[in-house]
Amino acid sequence: MKPLKAVYNFIVGDMIILVGIVLVFLLLLLINNVASLAAIRPYSGLILVVVILAVLGITLNRELRSKKRV
Repeated sequence: MKPLKAVYNFIVGDMIILVGIVLVFLLLLLINNVASLAAIRPYSGLILVVVILAVLGITLNRELRSKKRV
């Protein structure tokens, strides 16, 4: 279990990042496959960048406010 956790921490680092990235990719998959959402397809890249920056900002904010930080 310890090696698996070490690999997870190396690749992702935080569960918020993993869940946020998975959700944004599911959203983009939905946008590209549902015909009624075709109008916002040109903004897919912008959505990807904004959501990833928001997820990283949330994670950074949580780390800055943690009590473990000395």
